[in-house]
Amino acid sequence: MATTTKKAPAVDLKALQASVSSQFRGLDPNDPSSWPLLPRSLLFVAVMALIVVALWFVWLSSSDDELEVERKKELSLRDDFKSKLGQAVNLEALRKQREQVQQYVTQLEKQLPSKAEMDALLSDINQAGLGRSLSFELFRPGQVSVKDYYAELPITLRVTGRYHDIGAFASDIANLSRIVTLNNLAVTPSTAKDGSLAMEATAKTFRYLDADEVAAQRKATEKKAPAKK
Repeated sequence: MATTTKKAPAVDLKALQASVSSQFRGLDPNDPSSWPLLPRSLLFVAVMALIVVALWFVWLSSSDDELEVERKKELSLRDDFKSKLGQAVNLEALRKQREQVQQYVTQLEKQLPSKAEMDALLSDINQAGLGRSLSFELFRPGQVSVKDYYAELPITLRVTGRYHDIGAFASDIANLSRIVTLNNLAVTPSTAKDGSLAMEATAKTFRYLDADEVAAQRKATEKKAPAKK
């Protein structure tokens, strides 16, 4: 029994090529809408490809900037982590150091008289001179100078007496339970003809401020500070 096979119709490549070429002839660049289907489709694909490429590069550029910012942030966070890790490792030692500093500050504060104890301290300075047989020609407390956390009181002194007594008086001042310093010392022969000497000095003593005085001092400092723009 004989079978017949149907042949596929042959494609006329020349005719197809001529048809495609004819669609690209005489195209008006100012009016793409009048172009045939194939050129319009190719133009649409090309425009879409350009848009995608442009958006891709814009996105990559912004992503690169963000990546650089995050890298710098990572380095900063690593340094911060290392610093805090070191503090955490040495936390117990830091706590002991803090306690030692607080004890030292407390000891120093105890050497500063309070406002109520200033009169007693002035009396101690006077008694230190009288105990060494010195004569006070001048004992004049000056104006109190208030600092951030303490107040300073200068006292102008002029005493006369023997050389060794004046030296012992200076030593007694240094050994007072409260902090007193002798400044601007000047020792000269006295006007008396008994061989005595005269010592002029400025004794400075300090006292700590109470809570109300500290608050008032802070307010005064804030008023003096220039306002930030």
